[in-house]
Amino acid sequence: MHRGISRRTVILGGALVAADLAVGGVPALADVPGESNGGVRIMPLGDSITDGYTPYPGGYRVGLWQRLAAGGYTVDFVGSRSNGPAELGDHDHEGHPGWRIDQLDADINTWLQQSDPRTVLLLIGTNDLNQNDDIANAPRRLSALIDHIRAVKPRCELFVATIPPQSNATLEGRVRNYNAALPGIVAGKGPRVHLVKMYDALTTADLADGIHPTQVGYGKMAAVWYSALRSVPASLAPLQRLTAAAR
Repeated sequence: MHRGISRRTVILGGALVAADLAVGGVPALADVPGESNGGVRIMPLGDSITDGYTPYPGGYRVGLWQRLAAGGYTVDFVGSRSNGPAELGDHDHEGHPGWRIDQLDADINTWLQQSDPRTVLLLIGTNDLNQNDDIANAPRRLSALIDHIRAVKPRCELFVATIPPQSNATLEGRVRNYNAALPGIVAGKGPRVHLVKMYDALTTADLADGIHPTQVGYGKMAAVWYSALRSVPASLAPLQRLTAAAR
């Protein structure tokens, strides 16, 4: 799969994983003036659903950006990848189509150091389940990834989402078992790690191909992320401002 594509050079598909592995790269979008505008740095982190694969490039990031802008929040999406439509005001992200938890974990230290996010939106696990990759230990791998994020950026606000439903009955059973483990994991990670109940916001009617959301589904995801961010005011406030206020 594509790895570490820069925004300055120029991101699970199909009904099954095989189709996902065939997804090609999307051409680079030129840097948009004002994208890195000094706002709160938010890293959308995950797989193709974060990237916005089929049929709506940019995915939930489009609606989330628009909601944040309308709400008067100044934010800077960050990450090593860049894609999405013109109505997405900031195209940067860290969504990697077809990637599993362990693949994100292998590069997370580098990404965090490069992008220095204030807030991280983590949605990952679908490919572990669909690729049948040691499914029983997927929650444990997620727990380790959370620990690694916290170790590098202990003051960031980390939002961990349950993964969306799937149309295939076997895969859906895996999704439910995986999601059931997430509340306990998140609860043990401290006050700056927050559970986001993304699964509850979608149904299979919101899926374009049995796996990835439709445009309407991505819109529902955007609303959930926005609500989660607003529920933790620190996640939308620059860290230096919070530090000054605490002195």
